[in-house]
Amino acid sequence: MKIGFCTYRWTIAVLFCMVSAFMYAQDFSAYKKEHFISEKDTLPYRVLFPKNYDATTTYPLILFMHGSGERGTDNIAQLTHGAELFLRDSIQSKYPAFVVFPQCKKDYAWNNASYTIVDQKRSYHFPKELKPNLHLDLVEGLLKELQSDFSIDDKKIYVGGLSNGGMGTFEIVRRNPNKFAAAFPICGGANPKIAGKLQHTPLWLFHGDEDSIVPFTGSTEVYKALKKLNAPVRICVYEGVDHDSWNQAFEEPDLLPWLFSHSKK
Repeated sequence: MKIGFCTYRWTIAVLFCMVSAFMYAQDFSAYKKEHFISEKDTLPYRVLFPKNYDATTTYPLILFMHGSGERGTDNIAQLTHGAELFLRDSIQSKYPAFVVFPQCKKDYAWNNASYTIVDQKRSYHFPKELKPNLHLDLVEGLLKELQSDFSIDDKKIYVGGLSNGGMGTFEIVRRNPNKFAAAFPICGGANPKIAGKLQHTPLWLFHGDEDSIVPFTGSTEVYKALKKLNAPVRICVYEGVDHDSWNQAFEEPDLLPWLFSHSKK
């Protein structure tokens, strides 16, 4: 199966968005600092409320999982990539939603993958079988709590993530095949043999073809497996892009229109 490449042009409009992103990055105080506490552990998270939140109206929710470099307990680092997108006035006005950024502890992960390094290249092993994952347990508990406490549209819960979080996106969808209305894993990966668990959730995959940390085959092999099942999946492979394809993904003009167009039946 041939996979085409996505072109990405650095237009003046895109550069303007990047400058705006830099400006927004100076202040993430709109994301409230919170902690989800369970018997198992405590999960730091940040949450952005919909603009002009009205408890009598239901809103979508976007869950976003960060990469390995943003792990910790400071409840700040997880906002490094992606958080500014949802602070833009144009986005908040057009797509009012809850946006949640949990933070995974150091030495833990959103997924159960492992890798080896041969000739300075990483090769990932994504298990086929479902394995326990503490932090995904915590995230699932957090979602239940938020759904109970706030006016959230249960049919419009979305998930995305990058790198470690991109792998976690595949994993949490696999664990909850009827939960999410759509998902967007960025530079992630999964075992293509779990495609049957993913096939009922619309997916948009993003990856750079020169990714030196997570080989882009981690996404393309899942894409091929899903296409064989006639699943609702699309992919953007960016030519010449290394392990930072989230920059391109966040500026895809169709990303949010595509995401919010989906609703669970």
